[in-house]
Amino acid sequence: MQMLYDSESFAVLHLRPDMEADAPAGNAETEAHAHQLPRHGFEIVDKRSGKEVYLDGSWAEMFQKQILAWQQDAPTEEEVEDILDQYAGLAQQPVIIH
Repeated sequence: MQMLYDSESFAVLHLRPDMEADAPAGNAETEAHAHQLPRHGFEIVDKRSGKEVYLDGSWAEMFQKQILAWQQDAPTEEEVEDILDQYAGLAQQPVIIH
């Protein structure tokens, strides 16, 4: 997990699956897991509403392109937050500390 952005209004985390190097070999569950493609995603937390949205699959790919564009253009905080606010409209899950 990597924190990509943190402000008073939003937090953005990049979540990547960890490879289980310590898992014992020969376990049927471990072998089945090894054949699955690891997926990554992004969690956007709207601190104002206390809700979060998890983006994976094609949504994560679109958001990854947005991040790459931000790295090229160096947008202002307001521009970043305007985009994050659009994604926050998808947020339905309340933030739960675990």
